[in-house]
Amino acid sequence: MNTHNPNDFRYRVRRSDDVSVTRFERVPMAVRTLSSNTLFQGEHEIGIEHHGALYRLKITRQGKLILNK
Repeated sequence: MNTHNPNDFRYRVRRSDDVSVTRFERVPMAVRTLSSNTLFQGEHEIGIEHHGALYRLKITRQGKLILNK
């Protein structure tokens, strides 16, 4: 079972500058978001070139995403 909250990646944890305080706070991050429909354009697999290596991003039969090198 996947317990990942899709909104978790939109925040980063920042430590307080005061070293006497061990409190952490959530700070919103600007994240560019693309729809998978826009990215795949009706296909079930796309190639992503990253630092000279080719990665394949696939949509599984269950509708999940798999990234392979």
